[in-house]
Amino acid sequence: MPRPAPPLRVGIAGLTHTHVHGLLGRAQHGDLVLVGIAEPNRALAERYARQYGFPMALVYASLAEVLAKAKPEAVTAFGSISAHLAVVQACAPKGIHVMVEKPLAVNLDHARQMAALARQHHIHLLTNYETTW
Repeated sequence: MPRPAPPLRVGIAGLTHTHVHGLLGRAQHGDLVLVGIAEPNRALAERYARQYGFPMALVYASLAEVLAKAKPEAVTAFGSISAHLAVVQACAPKGIHVMVEKPLAVNLDHARQMAALARQHHIHLLTNYETTW
């Protein structure tokens, strides 16, 4: 019998989009492990840490710190849409898959740059279009 896949190591880029609650509430499922959160707003991070029971040691001031120290396999972007391109620019060259909230990008130029980075670095780039609503 094949071994079950190990949990996916996931980082979060931003906590300001409320769909982050769906991810933060997944800890009990065992299919992912939250390894780092990039969120400069400490008060927001502390509120979510209390609500979901994660340690503040997982919270970093920047995505660069999360990537360097926590080594995620995938990053979810729950911040500003205008930051989506920067998230892909930071993650794709490292082979880190990215999921962004909708819409994918602020304009067609950003979308094309993101798609090109995903193709060039062979990562999955997903937009969070919830299918269970």
